Amino acid sequence: MEISNYYEFLQISPNADQDTVHRVYRFLAARFHPDNPETGDADTFHLLKQAYDVLSDPARRAQYDSSCAKEATQPDTSFTSVDFMDKIDGELNRRLAVLAVLYLRRRTNPGYPEVSLAEVEMRMGFPRDYMEFTMWYLQKKGYISRADNSAFTLTAEGVDFVETQRENIPTLNKLLTSGAESSATNPRAANDAYIPPRKPIIVPPVTPHPTTPYPADRRVNGGDRRTNQKDRRSK
Repeated sequence: MEISNYYEFLQISPNADQDTVHRVYRFLAARFHPDNPETGDADTFHLLKQAYDVLSDPARRAQYDSSCAKEATQPDTSFTSVDFMDKIDGELNRRLAVLAVLYLRRRTNPGYPEVSLAEVEMRMGFPRDYMEFTMWYLQKKGYISRADNSAFTLTAEGVDFVETQRENIPTLNKLLTSGAESSATNPRAANDAYIPPRKPIIVPPVTPHPTTPYPADRRVNGGDRRTNQKDRRSK
């Protein structure tokens, strides 16, 4: 696994000062440290240390910022053919796009599923001013949650919606398919990005055969074998 952007990985602004870098690093280091029995992740912690080593060093950070400026990130091509400006369909498409971005992140990087609003804005090529209602709605529906660092994560309800409605909503299926091809870091991640919708497992009630009654309770009238038995502990 590689880090595409150190700032996005730490969920901080490129203009963040050193105190912010240190504070966020300590918070995430405690979360992903291998000694943490609940949320520890050795691979994510290694990447976190890699990002911190660069951003905490003024010289290395300046060099990194210079290289990033030369490779300005363009909007994700998987979203260029989707209309986000129409009054009704545009809002619905924005919701689907956000769910697709968060779903792909959770599938390909379960150790760090958070996505910042800045990354959503960048990938969609859409101003965040138009995203406030979209994010509010998805949060109220319970499809996404917002962490203390203002990053967004897909919830279990959001995963269920994406996986059950993918085949019913062509736009969602298109975003997931093209997004998996463009954002996955390896072929395996791209293949894992899609899980067929789950069908509910229905267990029918047990109905006895008309000629075969339920087996009798072997305890009925069987007597308690302990009745009138002497207490062997008395002596």
